[in-house]
Amino acid sequence: MAEKEIALLQGQINKLHDKKFDLDAWKNSTLIYLERIFGKENSKSKMIAELAYDYSSWNLRDTAATGKTSEKDPVIIQAEEIITATIAELKTFGLPKPEYGKDKLLELLKDELTGKNIREIESLLQGNEPDRVSKISEIIEVTEKDKLVTIITKILTD
Repeated sequence: MAEKEIALLQGQINKLHDKKFDLDAWKNSTLIYLERIFGKENSKSKMIAELAYDYSSWNLRDTAATGKTSEKDPVIIQAEEIITATIAELKTFGLPKPEYGKDKLLELLKDELTGKNIREIESLLQGNEPDRVSKISEIIEVTEKDKLVTIITKILTD
């Protein structure tokens, strides 16, 4: 279960109701937590980053000038709903499984392969050669068995 992550996010909900609430500071810390939990590109972070006050209405201008926020502050309500839904998701589905894309796999390969092999693989990945799959396979096939075991173990245990 994701108890630590849920506790962090619950703390962010509590901060929404502080007398000295600062939306930008709150957004920054919340984004750090969400990116740590869900990765850099996630919809929750995007929604939090887009939260902003609309100072075009007279009511919000008065609120900004006096420093008083009402119980029905739309930005705080929206922020709380996003974090509440995120907590519900973590309670229901648990922590997301790490995804292994090209970047993550290349990083693991860099730890175990030679620089020459990595440059060849990166070059092949960027190109459109029809036989690039077989060429990458050849590079990996000559890699020592223990290095491949290490790579697979890191993938499984990360």
